[in-house]
Amino acid sequence: SKKGFFYKKAKLLHPGEDLCCLARLDDRTRFVIINVGGIKYKVPWTTLENCPLTRLGKLKSCNNYDEIMNICDDYDVSCNEFFFDRNPSAFRTIMTFLTAGKLRLLREMCALSFQEELVYWGIEEDHLEWCCKKRLRQKEEEAAEARLFEGEMLFSETTQRAFQDNSRLSLCMRKLRDMVENPHSGIPGKIFACISISFVAITAVSLCISTMPDVREEEDRGECSRKCYDIFVLETVCVAWFSFEFLLRSFQAENKCAFLKTPLNIIDILAILPFYVSLIVDTVSTKNSSKPGGAAGNKYLERVGLVLRFLRALRILYVMRLARHSLGLQTLGLTVRRCTREFGLLLLFLCVAMALFSPLVYLAESELGAKQEFTSVPTSYWWAVISMTTVGYGDMVPRSIPGQVVALSSILSGILLMAFPVTSIFHTFSRSYSELKEQQQQAASRQRR
Repeated sequence: SKKGFFYKKAKLLHPGEDLCCLARLDDRTRFVIINVGGIKYKVPWTTLENCPLTRLGKLKSCNNYDEIMNICDDYDVSCNEFFFDRNPSAFRTIMTFLTAGKLRLLREMCALSFQEELVYWGIEEDHLEWCCKKRLRQKEEEAAEARLFEGEMLFSETTQRAFQDNSRLSLCMRKLRDMVENPHSGIPGKIFACISISFVAITAVSLCISTMPDVREEEDRGECSRKCYDIFVLETVCVAWFSFEFLLRSFQAENKCAFLKTPLNIIDILAILPFYVSLIVDTVSTKNSSKPGGAAGNKYLERVGLVLRFLRALRILYVMRLARHSLGLQTLGLTVRRCTREFGLLLLFLCVAMALFSPLVYLAESELGAKQEFTSVPTSYWWAVISMTTVGYGDMVPRSIPGQVVALSSILSGILLMAFPVTSIFHTFSRSYSELKEQQQQAASRQRR
C-alpha cells in the first residue's frame, strides 16, 4: 500500500538547485540533503522516520556531531547536507526500489559489490527479485570457490617457501614437487605427465585385450600362454609405475592425512590395490587347489574366480587418473558437483513419468494387446525408462493401438523432460570450463614469475 510513498517525497536535486531550495530556515528544518557520491537527494525528515533504509533512519535520532559521523562520512551544517562516500549508481537503484517496490541488480555492476551496498544501507536481500537473487547466489558460489583455490595456491606457495633454503635436500624436494604436481613447471613436469598418461593408455588397452575370448578360455582352463604372460608382465610394469608415482606424491606431501583425503588420491588407491589383492588371492587359491577337496574345492575356486574378475574390472579406474592432466575431466567433475540439484530434478522427472506411463502401457497391453509382453507393472518400468531416454532396445514393444499411443506420449514426454535441466547443466559446464582455464592460466603465470 505504501508503494512509491517515499519516492513522492524524495527529490533528485540537479547542480545548483540545492542552494535555492534550502535557502529558508523552515526548509532546513523540514528537509535534509543526502549526498551519495556527488548525487544529491532532497528528503523530508518525516520520510526518514519510516524509511526502510536503516542507516538513513538513524539520522533522525542523532543528537550530536559524533553520532552523525558514525553514520555518514561527512556533514555540512550550513546546508544540512549528509555525505556518503558510496556508489551513486547503486543508491539510485535503491531509490528506484523505494519508487516501485522492486529491487534488481545492475547489469554493469558487480553483484558482490551491490550486496555490500545493500548491507551498508541496511536492506535485506529478500527484497531482491528471484532472478537477481539467483545471480547473486551464483556469484557467491564462484567467489567461495575462488577463495578456496587461492587458499590452496597460497598453501602450496607456503610449503614451497618452506623448502627455499640453500640446502641440497630442499632444492631436490622443491624440484620433485614441481615435477609431480605441476606439469606446467617445466620440461621434467611435462615428461612426467606424458609418461603417466601413456601408462594409463597402455593399461586400458591391456584390459581390453585380457577380455578376448581366447584369453578367457585359457584362464578358465588354468593355462597361461605367451600372450597371457605378456599381458601380465605389461600390467605389472604399469602398476609398478603407478605405485612409484603414488609414493612420490605422498613423499613430497606436507600433510599426509590431507593428501590421503584428496578424491584423486583415493581413486589411485582404489585402482592400485586390486592388483596386489588379486595376486594374494591368486596365490592362496593356487595353494588350496593343489589340496584334495572335491566339490568344496570347486566352489571355492568359483568364488575366487569371481573375486578376481571383479578386482580386475576395477582397473578401469586408472582412466580417472587422466583428470590430473585433463582440463575437460576436471570441468566435468566440477559441473557434476555444482549441478547436483539439476541432476536430482532430472531423476525426479524420470521417476514421476515412469510411474505414470508404466501402469498405462500395462493396462493397454493386458486388455487390448495381441501379445503378452507386459506381464506386470514392475516389468513395465524397464520399458518406460528405455523409451523415455530414447534408447528403445526393442525387447518390449506395445502391439495394440492404445499401447502405441501411450508409447508415443512416453517418448515425447521423455524428450521434453530430459531437455529441461540440460540447458542449466550446459551453462554450468561452460562457466566451469572458463573458470578452470582462467585459474590454470593464473597458476602458470604465477609459476613463471
